Amino acid sequence: MAKQRNIPCTFLLVLVLVKLFSEGVLTVKTEYISAVGDPEMRRDSLRVAIESWNQCNEVGQENPQIGSPRAADCFDIYKVYSPQENSDSCSICNEVPYVLVHRVTEADNKLRTGEPFLGLQPKSQFDIDLYAADKELYLGYKCEVDDTPNPWQFWMIMLKNGNMDTYAGKCPKNGHKVGPFRPDYKAFPCFGHGCMNQPSIYHDYTKLQWPDVTTLKGRFFGSWDLDGDLSRGTVGNISYYSVTWEKKIGEGSWVFHHVLRTSAKYPWLMLYFRSDATHGFSGGYHYSTRGMSKIIPESPNFKVRFTLNVIKGGGPSSQFYLMDMGSCWKNNGTPCDGNVTSDVTRYSEMIINPEITSWCHPEKLDVCPPYHTFSNGTRVHRNDTSRFPYAAYHLHCSPGNAEHLEAPFSLCDPYSNPQPQEIVQILPHPVWGEYGYPTKQGEGWIGDSRTWELDVGRLSQSLYFYQDPGTRPARRRWMSIDLGTEIFKDPDQVAEWTVTDFNILVPN
Repeated sequence: MAKQRNIPCTFLLVLVLVKLFSEGVLTVKTEYISAVGDPEMRRDSLRVAIESWNQCNEVGQENPQIGSPRAADCFDIYKVYSPQENSDSCSICNEVPYVLVHRVTEADNKLRTGEPFLGLQPKSQFDIDLYAADKELYLGYKCEVDDTPNPWQFWMIMLKNGNMDTYAGKCPKNGHKVGPFRPDYKAFPCFGHGCMNQPSIYHDYTKLQWPDVTTLKGRFFGSWDLDGDLSRGTVGNISYYSVTWEKKIGEGSWVFHHVLRTSAKYPWLMLYFRSDATHGFSGGYHYSTRGMSKIIPESPNFKVRFTLNVIKGGGPSSQFYLMDMGSCWKNNGTPCDGNVTSDVTRYSEMIINPEITSWCHPEKLDVCPPYHTFSNGTRVHRNDTSRFPYAAYHLHCSPGNAEHLEAPFSLCDPYSNPQPQEIVQILPHPVWGEYGYPTKQGEGWIGDSRTWELDVGRLSQSLYFYQDPGTRPARRRWMSIDLGTEIFKDPDQVAEWTVTDFNILVPN
């Protein structure tokens, strides 16, 4: 007679739980925590900084008016009295109930190459690019807030000038230094020598606004047209940017109000609001950076929440990014280490300007990713014309150092990052609806202000990014999460928008 076997109770319990989960009877609610130092932008004592780059994410040359193009506005706010009923012992206290203590001075912000500061590396003092990177670390040191699990520094406003002087030989090609070459003005606008200059950066330090003295307001603004007269406003065809922040003490979120204008001399400009890594590289850079993301979000487990109000779109060539993510890993899947010839910047961008259409279609497969993965895990190749969602993609371009690309393919611009890059640009489409993204053109655009909660982690895990065959899949850790616009080679256009309540959520 066969011996009867006793099945352990724990095994039976596991079987029951698996069945209940599979049938949807039991669900686990994931608890999320914020990955940023200032969740939903509600901290009265603001931390904000600004950085400016040329075409290839370097400084190249300083603007003599402003020094190295890094600046910060970081302050702590203190209440100087508690109002007492029928008290007149401190009349000035009744008029100015709060005091702001700024951590970054005007002298700090105006530092230029050659001038010493705490922590400046000897090799950086007279190198314009390295000096700016060290200056960012210095400003971060002055702004830093101690926190768990990591300290953090500031929200980052990023400016970029797309002009490129090919005769100057300032930008490497896929990470390799190249000399001067004949200009292609269709690909790279440039009015002549000096076209890659940094803009002016004017700064209205955050201060209490009269007469209520309970509202805080500050801004950065300037122009790439250095001969432009900003005292007259944006009269005439001059480039312009402005980022103003405002908040009522103790109430709601900071409102960041952005304006960007292109000009005939500067038709390709970018303005982004970013949450960058608090240490290590951020997306697109090979220098250590500072930022707001005290936890680096990783696919597939994170969400991004914010409120966006687009006021002006920036014209038909404004690649307005509802969400722009930047990361870096090598083609063999290993993390980037600063080697610009083998590191690859990876970008994923959702464009919501309804005037931007899909370049990917069955007759132009080179700008389509090789395959699309649906939310249920089903994968479909771009040759499958009946099932592949061509309209969901604006373009995919491959890194210039990839060795096993599937033909046909299109290579990314080899100059606009210090290292090779790969870009996936997507458009509103029903296939993204399950992740909380817009499903049709016009959603979230002018007149349709919305609070978005995007399942960025799951979507970014499903997107195609090139990797060498047979290598372990890269960890997709997104060091930069941002939004804003890239007005692409279109002069005299204006984009305007506000951002509030920004937050990145990761599982606890």
